[in-house]
Amino acid sequence: MIVTPTLIPGSYTLDVEPRHDARGFFARAFCRNELAQHGLHLDVVQANIAFNRRAGTIRGLHYQRAPSAETKLVRCTRGAVLDVVVDLRPGSPTWRRHVAVELTAANHRSLLIPRGCAHGYQTLEDETELSYWVDAVYDAAAEGGVRYDDPAIKIRWPLPLTEMSDKDRVWPLLERPVEVEGDPRT
Repeated sequence: MIVTPTLIPGSYTLDVEPRHDARGFFARAFCRNELAQHGLHLDVVQANIAFNRRAGTIRGLHYQRAPSAETKLVRCTRGAVLDVVVDLRPGSPTWRRHVAVELTAANHRSLLIPRGCAHGYQTLEDETELSYWVDAVYDAAAEGGVRYDDPAIKIRWPLPLTEMSDKDRVWPLLERPVEVEGDPRT
């Protein structure tokens, strides 16, 4: 795996290193030991799938408050998305900044989202599916979110919005740091 830090401390892209032969290729998409060599630890306790029918769908921006904060490893297994990480950690040098990464079934890239960051994405193709590996069990009482169109964050979504949940439309604007768990130095 190729582990590359993003602008957001603790967020990384993970790229596969395929070994090709006549059949196709084989590649490692996750390795606890390789992540540990980079000071990263992900003890996966839950795996989720998100399926989206239409290009232009936006999900997010979501996070989990402490004590249920979670680190996520997200990969697009079908179609394509623009995946976004927003730093919500008080005291972080990148507070309210975001990183956008294109994840596609073809590029096999994953994105690691640390605790204390919000996550969302827009589908770039119809029939898009993502796989999430998380290190905490989902807790509805700890769910939080930030508006996808928050002017303080300035995300440039590449397509017109086609689908979004009512809940995602009305998340609050990010006017001050939210109560999240996460160390901005990792």
